[in-house]
Amino acid sequence: MKTHLALLRGINVSGHKMIKMEALKKALEAIGFVNVVTYIQSGNVFVTTKEESPTKVRFLIKQEIAKVFGYDVPVIVIGKDDLQACLDRNLFLNEFQIDLKKLYVSFISSELPENMITQLNLNFIKPDEIQLDGKRIYLKYDTSPAKTRLDNKWIEKSMSVVATTRNWNTVNKLLEIFQERG
Repeated sequence: MKTHLALLRGINVSGHKMIKMEALKKALEAIGFVNVVTYIQSGNVFVTTKEESPTKVRFLIKQEIAKVFGYDVPVIVIGKDDLQACLDRNLFLNEFQIDLKKLYVSFISSELPENMITQLNLNFIKPDEIQLDGKRIYLKYDTSPAKTRLDNKWIEKSMSVVATTRNWNTVNKLLEIFQERG
């Protein structure tokens, strides 16, 4: 059995695509996932299954949400190693007196080529900063994510991917939950 973390984008935000976590848990258990655990209302769902493929797990979850709740919800499925990489490879953590409240991670649907950073118009997002790392993008906001052009829409349009973003505290808590699960 393998544990996967499904990151749902755009649910329970500003009254849109409202899904109660208990209802989501029941729906996913009904299609065979076990040990389903949700964390906060923004769509972080741990599932355990015999299915090894994150792509297949993503498809099953996306399909069930559409069937039960009637929403087309982008889903990114990651593993514990993806979260651990955030701690190990985020170079913003090396900065002197970094404000962790300004750090976020966007998890994306496909790996980006290393030369992608040179192709982007980063002047558009300044003074915010990004760092690409495979299927993760580390974000450092100058003020806050509410006052930026560096959002999921910009990431998706600029990089032709699906993206969902979590703040640094959530990334750490999700890793902690993974570690507790074994």
